[in-house]
Amino acid sequence: MLSRLLSRTRGPLWALCAFITMVSAPLANAQQLGVPQASVVTLSSEELFAKSAFGQRVFREIEKESALLAEENQRIVAELSREEKELTEQRATMSADEFRPLAEAFDLKVQSHREGQRAKLDVLARRSEEAQQTFFEIVRPVLVDLLREIGASVMIERSNVVVSTSDITEAAIIRIDAVIGDGSDLQEGKGE
Repeated sequence: MLSRLLSRTRGPLWALCAFITMVSAPLANAQQLGVPQASVVTLSSEELFAKSAFGQRVFREIEKESALLAEENQRIVAELSREEKELTEQRATMSADEFRPLAEAFDLKVQSHREGQRAKLDVLARRSEEAQQTFFEIVRPVLVDLLREIGASVMIERSNVVVSTSDITEAAIIRIDAVIGDGSDLQEGKGE
């Protein structure tokens, strides 16, 4: 009798079990990740980049290049200061007509160095922006998978939200670091 009852209800019972499993799976995944169940979650893209291994590597590289640029700038300033001092000393022994071309040439040299250093700073700034764009292109599929796992359908930038109890930034950083690490292997593979 019990076996007939089970065989008749097996179809609907199995369907009910499958439905309960599908509904509770995102909740269980969200809880395992330490993220509350929500259909809309928030994320800080700035924090995501800055705290990820990828972002940390980029910041270290740019910081190193900035330090080298600062050293180069100090060296140039010291060299220009010496030249200016020599030029000032020469002025006492020259007429204004003889001195003017030397002074103009020196001014052009100073301006050229300034523009060169500014261009190098601009390159570093662009490199940072490009690294962030690359990062978000690479991590998009990771974020989509994370959304699916926790059962959310929308991710909103945290800075656009007044209050959120469903921020997934930390969980996303952990997942991204596990998937791409600091990204140096990815960039080497692209020949960069």
